[in-house]
Amino acid sequence: MTGSVVEFPRRHIPDGRLTPSIAVITGMSGAGRTQAAKVLEDLDYFVIDNLPPALFGKVVELAFFPGSSVQKFAVVADVRGREFFGDLVHAIHDLRDTEATVRVVFLEADDDTLVRRYEASRRRHPAEDGGGILEGIKRERELLTELRGMADLLLDTSTLNVHELRDRVIGAFGDSDEATMHVKLVSFGFKYGTPRDADLVMDVRFLPNPHWDETLRPFSGKDAPVQEFLRSQDATGPFLDAFCDLLDVTVPGYVSEGKRYLTIAIGCTGGKHRSVYVAERIAEHLTRTTDLPVNVSHRHLGEE
Repeated sequence: MTGSVVEFPRRHIPDGRLTPSIAVITGMSGAGRTQAAKVLEDLDYFVIDNLPPALFGKVVELAFFPGSSVQKFAVVADVRGREFFGDLVHAIHDLRDTEATVRVVFLEADDDTLVRRYEASRRRHPAEDGGGILEGIKRERELLTELRGMADLLLDTSTLNVHELRDRVIGAFGDSDEATMHVKLVSFGFKYGTPRDADLVMDVRFLPNPHWDETLRPFSGKDAPVQEFLRSQDATGPFLDAFCDLLDVTVPGYVSEGKRYLTIAIGCTGGKHRSVYVAERIAEHLTRTTDLPVNVSHRHLGEE
């Protein structure tokens, strides 16, 4: 992604004033940017849609203007900006060089979901260049590669309805600047695909599979027989200790960096036994050793 450098002067926070917050909402067309912007609007953000990156400096001026009653801004920027879009990466870097709290929200969905949404809306994809919707989606995904890597919050809306998306945005932005990070443990089955919105993915298929024991097959990782089986394996204890040690280092780092939503995905073959067991154990550890809200969900349990 190329573009000219967009620069604006560093701004300082007047004495006694709260730190301004600026959210940049971007990502794939059809992934829910408009809905996310509406949620932020409900959270008292001043939302500006389709703003050229060259004008981001105006947002900074508003945010730091003496006597301004608005301290939370959200900017929606995407490929609709056409020739201006190449400046977006530079503009975000410049925003982060101010004293404002800046968070980038990147929304995405899988190709099939985006195609269905565009077919239902009967709208033309903004990156389409005569090659159809799917070609437009692939082109846009390539354009957004660098921007995706800059995201503070990555939301995959492939399986989310508008209410679930709203809950995710509120969970990330609904609290004050001192809000606690929310941790979500998700167990899943690799045969169904890897969760696209995961920040950390752990593969536990190296553990012996209870599926091959006919007496254990009907149970899940939440049931005592499977738990006892996995606890008895030589690798289970050392692995859990090592993984918990890793999280003891990384989770506080995410908190200090201002991350608001951390998703840890634990995968096995079918998402029924090993991943469920490990996700529950990791959740117990984080609940015991941190003050963070911890939620556990088992994405593919019951789908076998």
